[in-house]
Amino acid sequence: MANELSPRLLVNVVWLLAAFIIPTLCWFPQLRKNKEWFILFELLLGGSYYIKSFMHAEQLGSVDYLIPSLTIGYLLTRKTAWAMPALLLMPFTSMLFGAVTWDVALGSSSDNFLFSFIGLWVSFIAKAYHEKNKLAKEIDEQNKLLTQYAAEIERMTLLEERSRMSKEMHDTLGHSFISLIMSLDAAIALLDKNPILAKEKLITIRGLTEQNLDEMRDIVHKMGEEENISLVDRVEKLVNNFREYTGTVIRLTLNGTEEILRFDVQQSIIRVIQESFTNALKHGKATEIELNLHFNPSTMRVSIRNNGAPLGKMEHGFGLATMKNRIEMLDGTWSISSLAVTGVEVRFEIPLKGDKLYAEN
Repeated sequence: MANELSPRLLVNVVWLLAAFIIPTLCWFPQLRKNKEWFILFELLLGGSYYIKSFMHAEQLGSVDYLIPSLTIGYLLTRKTAWAMPALLLMPFTSMLFGAVTWDVALGSSSDNFLFSFIGLWVSFIAKAYHEKNKLAKEIDEQNKLLTQYAAEIERMTLLEERSRMSKEMHDTLGHSFISLIMSLDAAIALLDKNPILAKEKLITIRGLTEQNLDEMRDIVHKMGEEENISLVDRVEKLVNNFREYTGTVIRLTLNGTEEILRFDVQQSIIRVIQESFTNALKHGKATEIELNLHFNPSTMRVSIRNNGAPLGKMEHGFGLATMKNRIEMLDGTWSISSLAVTGVEVRFEIPLKGDKLYAEN
């Protein structure tokens, strides 16, 4: 009797192990996810063992398919919607081959449906939770970008306003003070009434006016010093701010020696680099960026690489078109392309010829 049962027991053990291991190889959290194959193998192996066991009347009290039904419901997709009818019909299939009553089959089918529905409901909750976390992460990234943008725009606006004000004060107030001095000189020469005292007072006023003019020029000079900051200093500040606000890894490489470029030229270059950083993070989901600045006497070359998603169909929207126009206005060339494996590279080159590009000393 034992010899007759041993092969049957061995078959059952192998069958159960196969029903557990083979579907698991097709889907396992964080390893490999193929929901369709998992459900197919689970129904073929585990489902067939369930039907075989269900056909024996003496095992009716202990046979169920609840945990697999729960798992199938959790992994259900549109492609595997056929699995639900299969779960419902499996107990009734046993009625064709064994002593299974309609009530028992209906009860088992209802249990399978209930547990698969619970699994489906849990799947919806898990997806909603995942989408919520994903949305929260995207909102957090956008907030970091907006904060960085606001700080950068505020700084750029302040520099532009200081530059404008320094030039305006130099051109208008400076000439006004000079005119005032000339008028006072004329008044000194024309005064006849109490000429000694009037002349002394006017000389004092003239001295104070000259002193005020010197102080105003010092203020204008200090305000204008912002324009003489090098491009490299401004790039390093941009990189540090972007790292701080977004947590992105940025590697900066500098080659060659920079000559101080005009403020508006630096502004265009900074804007293109900043837009490249933002696109890498926003559209490519990049985590690492490489920025390379190369200076030589005739040209300046810039390369911005990231490890984000490669480019799809190239459509030059407003951002890319603006970057291209900024560089072309400086007589430069601009390009964007996907890297060999993953990531995107933005490259531009600007000729450093002519005095119009450089700041006045």
